[in-house]
Amino acid sequence: MIRFRKAGGIAALICAATYLFGIVIMVAVLEPAGFGATETSPQERLDFLAAQQSVLSIWYLVIYVVNAIALAALVVALRALLKPSAPVLSDLSAGFGLIWATLVMGAGMIANVGLAATLSMTGSPELAAHLWTTITTIENGLGGGNEIAGSVWVITISLAAWSAGILPRALNLFGYVIGASGLLTIIPALEAFGMIFGLGFIVWFAAIGIVLIRKA
Repeated sequence: MIRFRKAGGIAALICAATYLFGIVIMVAVLEPAGFGATETSPQERLDFLAAQQSVLSIWYLVIYVVNAIALAALVVALRALLKPSAPVLSDLSAGFGLIWATLVMGAGMIANVGLAATLSMTGSPELAAHLWTTITTIENGLGGGNEIAGSVWVITISLAAWSAGILPRALNLFGYVIGASGLLTIIPALEAFGMIFGLGFIVWFAAIGIVLIRKA
């Protein structure tokens, strides 16, 4: 059981680190270079993607693929820890957690393949821009446009941990807040709650990691 705690703790810290990495690169590198700008021509958008291809590829790899691998490890570790005290909820949470990890990894794979496909269409900027819009829409839908899978996972984990006494009660309550914030992103007018979801998960992942490693 100790090995599950330590492995889960390390995985949780990696998840927190991938979120932080994503925010830092977005704020410090991508947004200043024009990422997400709407008032750009197809050629300007293609030029941006070409100039930032390496950064974008690494960014997508870390925030999606690396995060998904660490998340899957954390999901399995938490299930093993919670199973003796909360067998049904631990299985349910593991199901939603693995669904979330699959969606996140799929978003990263689509984004990187789509980036390469878009940049292969340098002779047709309009078509390339249209393809990139399609790719980013799919990527966003899988990876965080609506935070349903992650929200249900953290809520079921918090319920299971509450009954099992594995995690501090305050951390369980915080999990409910994160989950509720994520579910609110289903409503278009409340998409801003996704910020609470993302930033809250950085704290939650870090706290889970520290708790599990200390108890290992």
